[in-house]
Amino acid sequence: MINFWPIARVISVLLLIIGMMMWTGIPFSAYYGESVLPLLYAGLTTITAAGILWLTTQRRPSDDTLPRPADVNIRKREGYLIVALSWTAMVSFGMLPYLYSGMLPDVVDALFETVSGMTTTGASVLTDIEIQPRGLLYWRSLTQWIGGMGIIVLTVAIFPLLGIGGIELFAAEAPGPTSDKLHPRISETAKRLWFIYVGLTVAEGIVLFVAGMSPFEAINHALTTMATGGFSTRNASAAAFPPLIQYILIVFMFLAGVNYTVLYLSLKRRWSEVWQSDELKAYIGLVVVVSLFFTGRIWYITGVPLEQSFRDSMFQVVSLVTTTGYVSADYTSWTPSLTMICFVLLFLGACAGSTAGGIKIIRNLVFFKNSFLEFKRIIHPQAIIPLRLNGQIVPGRIITHIFNFLLLYLILFVIGSVVLSMLGLDFQTSVGAMATSLGNVGPGIGGVGPVDNFAWLSDPVKLFLSFVMIVGRLEIFTVLVLFTPYFWRLN
Repeated sequence: MINFWPIARVISVLLLIIGMMMWTGIPFSAYYGESVLPLLYAGLTTITAAGILWLTTQRRPSDDTLPRPADVNIRKREGYLIVALSWTAMVSFGMLPYLYSGMLPDVVDALFETVSGMTTTGASVLTDIEIQPRGLLYWRSLTQWIGGMGIIVLTVAIFPLLGIGGIELFAAEAPGPTSDKLHPRISETAKRLWFIYVGLTVAEGIVLFVAGMSPFEAINHALTTMATGGFSTRNASAAAFPPLIQYILIVFMFLAGVNYTVLYLSLKRRWSEVWQSDELKAYIGLVVVVSLFFTGRIWYITGVPLEQSFRDSMFQVVSLVTTTGYVSADYTSWTPSLTMICFVLLFLGACAGSTAGGIKIIRNLVFFKNSFLEFKRIIHPQAIIPLRLNGQIVPGRIITHIFNFLLLYLILFVIGSVVLSMLGLDFQTSVGAMATSLGNVGPGIGGVGPVDNFAWLSDPVKLFLSFVMIVGRLEIFTVLVLFTPYFWRLN
């Protein structure tokens, strides 16, 4: 039997946090002479809803067989349900500033922009970003920062105050197939993750400001870079800034795509453990090799200066691999072969345990390593040839789970592309929109390429892509398991 008491309590705390975060945009609205009422009312509405929901958890259940709230430990079912319902609640209330202000008066557009923000996808329906109110642009960026590490992880850090155990919730929300823990206590792990996340965000904001960005733009781009979200305050995205700014964004996008366990080990100067990560080596190798290949092709074919060819190549490769979605050049205007490679990069993702979306490099690494070993097993059918990663044997159940994930990911991509084509999109736009939404990237190919946006899409398409973005952000199984009969059975 599913216990809804911890679910209501956690969601109430989440809404309280969201409402208070909305109010952090009020100083920007006041400073730029804009109305503070949309953010004020949206925050008040959200906090009121949180308070009402919290009060419902204070009464003891009428059934004495149910545990008291202070004795509750979240099981797998409650963990997955909390994550799904929490994202639903965050999106539902997160779009209120857009609706109250009239910035996005259409509910579907407001929902799409909020889902894109919370899932760190970066797909936008705004046709002219630079004329929008600054306070709401800040909230737009903040939605990506909130979703970057996952507001659930922040809540896990304060679970001891709620009397709720959070290991299942952390497992359901944490990105990637690994569950490396930095500290024996799950709440301490969450705190350390957020310490790194906040620290890197602050560091990037300072560096961008020193490099010439205005304080407002530095804050916004720091929020969306570390979240690997890609929302910008400029219509031209990163192309609107000078080369120095673009190089800074490259560095922090790359760091945002690294497993946070590895970042923590780096801060502790445990370099031997850092370089044991096969995923990190593959990540660095992928970015370097593809960027150099792109540089040579662009420089040779288009005649663009070598430095710009390198910068545009490195920027777009890092942006696509980390699923950040910033744009410094129109990669669809490069050669067809390079555009095709960029399309493939939409599926890869960066490291597990980072804020990036996509399949994740570690899954691809396991797939290719195991496929290569399969040739060896064919030649030596009696031999036991285990798959090793980071010097350790990968259990068979992990390999099976990864293969199932890859197969389901591709099936969803194909089915989703067919659905989009049935909703009226052309082939290239259908596959581009599905790939970028499922991978939480932002720009795709076709009519949703790097110089386009999603405003022209029909409401049914936007609603479908909103659902796809949430499925992709929560690693597919977390959402789809709710639609299986096994989840709702009493035993």
